[in-house]
Amino acid sequence: MPPWPSRDKLRVTNVRTFVTAPEGTPLVVVRVETSELGLYGLGCATFTQRYAAVAAAVDEHVGPLVVGRHPADIEDITRLIHYSAYWRNGPVLNNALSGIDQALWDIAGKRAGMPVYELLGGRSRAGVEVYTHAAGATIDETLARAEQFIGEGYRSVRLQVGGPGIGTYGAPGTLGGYPRSPHPDGWDPERYLRTTPALFAAARERLGLGVNLMHDVHSRLTPKQAVVLARALEPYQLSFLEDVIAPEYYDRLPEVRAASPVPIAIGEQLGSLPDAVRLIRDGGVDLLRLHTSSVGGLTPTRKLVALAELLAVRTAFHSPGDISPIGVAANLAVDVSTPAFGYQESHTYNDATHEVFPGTPVVREGHLYPSDAPGWGVDLDEKAAAAFPPTKFLHERWSAGVRRPDGSLDAP
Repeated sequence: MPPWPSRDKLRVTNVRTFVTAPEGTPLVVVRVETSELGLYGLGCATFTQRYAAVAAAVDEHVGPLVVGRHPADIEDITRLIHYSAYWRNGPVLNNALSGIDQALWDIAGKRAGMPVYELLGGRSRAGVEVYTHAAGATIDETLARAEQFIGEGYRSVRLQVGGPGIGTYGAPGTLGGYPRSPHPDGWDPERYLRTTPALFAAARERLGLGVNLMHDVHSRLTPKQAVVLARALEPYQLSFLEDVIAPEYYDRLPEVRAASPVPIAIGEQLGSLPDAVRLIRDGGVDLLRLHTSSVGGLTPTRKLVALAELLAVRTAFHSPGDISPIGVAANLAVDVSTPAFGYQESHTYNDATHEVFPGTPVVREGHLYPSDAPGWGVDLDEKAAAAFPPTKFLHERWSAGVRRPDGSLDAP
């Protein structure tokens, strides 16, 4: 217990996790319950590849530290959880922390009768323009999909196209793409560097200049290769180039960014607040692709966004289908309240997800809007969630197949 009295008798009485997979991807949700009947908070703790470890960290280690505490002491509780591990940081512990942190903010909003974004200072914009993903086995398929999205109201689209081998990221690959190689289903970075500019040359010719274009490298290039690709894409005026190198080489990002004519978006693989601070402070990023759950929740995220604003870095928060709708709501609360907003990734959830998570945000004509309900405005139907149990090793099976034509493993 902290060395100060609470102004009322409200207390956290229980902390528990749920793992559900209504789209096949395991989503981890933390529920923090209180002594006030019907008052609880929900937080996203989703680390899909190690979801069981996160759930165990919350249920067996982190959650018991919160029971008996006043839910308003968010800063002290999150610092206690952070320091309690001694060997700290990393996505397992920080996702566990995020789930509790977000749930406490949800409670704070419900107690105040306000959406969380009002607790952060209110709106800086009416809604959040989002970008979506267009992909196909061929350039023509990719651009046809992009045209469909533009017709639905999107002005920002990430483009990915397939290629030889099954290791292609974000688009269908082709089996046996390198038939004379030791691994015929491999992925060749040299070919990728030569062919990717053709996708964007065709995109600008077909889609014009009225759409914002993005591309995800998915961490597979060397620093020098990243610069080569960025310079090759300069004529096509991309809004950003995402995850150009693996996290192991992030100390090289300042030189990559300095040499790149295309804005660099990085951050979804960061596992701690200090790592994100270094990325912003040292000039390694134009757009912070933060994964809110992996750095500890809303509390550290709002501090990072304040730093980004002061150093002219914008946000482009990570938000595909491996973030729960609660995590999306947390993203939106920050997006609408910060002047540092740049872009927001979007995902269209299936009907089952809407059943499991009543209040799931919905894209309308290329925009997302936060709920005006108190807290996040997203709930969890426990009975519906139980109907979608998770499956282990989905990502591991895929990542084990990301190899080059010579058979060597590559960053997935």
